[in-house]
Amino acid sequence: MRPELILWDWNGTLLDDVELCVDALNRLLADFGYPQRYDRDQYRAIFGFPIEEYYTRAGFDFSRHSFAELAARYMEIYVPASEVCPLMDGAAEALQAFRSAGLRQVILSASKRDTLCQQVGQRGVTRYFDRLLGLSDIYAKSKVEIGLAYLKEEGFDPARAVMIGDSVHDFEVAQALGVGCVLQSGGHQPAETLRKTGAPVVAGLREAAALILE
Repeated sequence: MRPELILWDWNGTLLDDVELCVDALNRLLADFGYPQRYDRDQYRAIFGFPIEEYYTRAGFDFSRHSFAELAARYMEIYVPASEVCPLMDGAAEALQAFRSAGLRQVILSASKRDTLCQQVGQRGVTRYFDRLLGLSDIYAKSKVEIGLAYLKEEGFDPARAVMIGDSVHDFEVAQALGVGCVLQSGGHQPAETLRKTGAPVVAGLREAAALILE
């Protein structure tokens, strides 16, 4: 049964910000006096939600600097630099394919909402989305509450919705919402990590669109 609604993750799914996040992590480590540095593969191996646990895996000591302090500095690094991040390969084609098929599209992101709106607008793709759902602060907690509120408000049957993401957290969100899930492995977590969820894992967004619309 073809879905009626696509719930998109943003960072690492539609926005190709993985290299920036690797750089921002390394700059954050340097700023706070930590010696370790990560390459792309090492970053993708430790990344995950909750963000506090990812910071711990990266080696930050919250008894030295609070998570709030680290998160604030991270966003100071990330937000200005994110202006040059492109859309993920295949994003434009996937967005257009779903639009042509008559599906509604919504972004459900752990980004702060004003940052999300700015980033989507800068890339000229706002027109594809019915709603941009983001969080109210920078601490990247769960997306579940705003997703549930949206589905209830719009009267959507979760069985007719699919979440497209790039992380185990996106699968967990989809499970909590009762919607389907397709994960693409070009973002913040590698395919072997994503496959452990049991959700379909594809190489990119063209493949995701083809799978959902088949």
